[in-house]
Amino acid sequence: MNRLTYISLFSSAGVGCYGFKMEGFECVATNELLSKRLTVQKCNNKCKYETGYILGDILLDETKQKILDQLQLWKEQEQLTDLTVLIATPPCQGMSVANHKKKDEHKRNSLVVASLSLIKEIGPKYFVLENVKAFLNTICTDIDGTDKRIQQAINDNLSMNYNIEFKVLNFKNYGANSSRTRTLVIGVRKDILCKPSNLYPEYREESTIRQIIGDLPSLKTMGEIYSKDIFHYFRPYSPEMRRWIEDLKEGECAFNNTDKSKLPHYYKNGKKIYTKNGNADKYTRQYWDKVAPCIHTRNDILASQNTIHPTDDRVFSIRELMRFMSIPQSFRWTNHSLEELNELSFTDKTKYLATNDINIRQSIGEAVPTEIFRQVAEAIKKVECK
Repeated sequence: MNRLTYISLFSSAGVGCYGFKMEGFECVATNELLSKRLTVQKCNNKCKYETGYILGDILLDETKQKILDQLQLWKEQEQLTDLTVLIATPPCQGMSVANHKKKDEHKRNSLVVASLSLIKEIGPKYFVLENVKAFLNTICTDIDGTDKRIQQAINDNLSMNYNIEFKVLNFKNYGANSSRTRTLVIGVRKDILCKPSNLYPEYREESTIRQIIGDLPSLKTMGEIYSKDIFHYFRPYSPEMRRWIEDLKEGECAFNNTDKSKLPHYYKNGKKIYTKNGNADKYTRQYWDKVAPCIHTRNDILASQNTIHPTDDRVFSIRELMRFMSIPQSFRWTNHSLEELNELSFTDKTKYLATNDINIRQSIGEAVPTEIFRQVAEAIKKVECK
């Protein structure tokens, strides 16, 4: 079998590309802008060489060079001839700033274009791009300086050497366990006898919240931590807010409470101000027998989108979120094993969660579901094993 390797750009905590690790792929380099996210990847032993963990802005020449240097290291030390796959999940913004010091040097979605540039330069056998639903129609300033749709930029830069397929999928039907509509672009180098369509994850019926987390115990006391799993716990919030949601049935929203004292509110200069209902999915209890909602980065608060458990008066626990995003229990958030964390005292567990909760939750909310990339990795491996 050919050596299975990958480079991951904008990898965050490595939740998505952990699926490649699960299938035996070796990480040549992984790039992330936030050190706390890269630290999580180190806890999962993503890279063989410490220099493979590359912290920095990919728009900077020095960051890009570190990625290329790491690939060269593998060619020299590991006799690697071809990188198997390059994965990129660049933030897609209406306007990205290429040079933060010179306001007149704006380039649209320059992070996307930087990804295309690296794919062109490295020439991996396969590439995988994942982004939001509107990704392909978003305008970018291409390498040639012209503004065009991202799909056109991908074709203009890569179609000469790659067969490319573009799909918009709701990952709930492909093993993600939660609703998440995303664009998935797969390219296969033209010297490889494989159609990109053969590498996409396989369709399956979506699962309900009950099917995914129904076996986990109910948590009724604020601050409660399940003794067998530190990541299944009742995240505390202002006790006053519990009255807003405690009587809600599945699908009901706190903004519809007839008792005014149970309407969401806050205080300003000692005066009670009622929160405006700007979004119907806030303070809303979920349904047991419907698919889990899209997991967002602010999954830690009742006021965010679709965060309230179908029965308990709390937001979903980290373990529940992990299951919704198909993150395996083997994935580590720190250097401690689950067994070690479960053996901590209640006080130390509470301290651990207070320190790591937000980083974990945000990392989950911005991730690619692990199972999606695991299936892509499995499909590529089958081609490479022939």
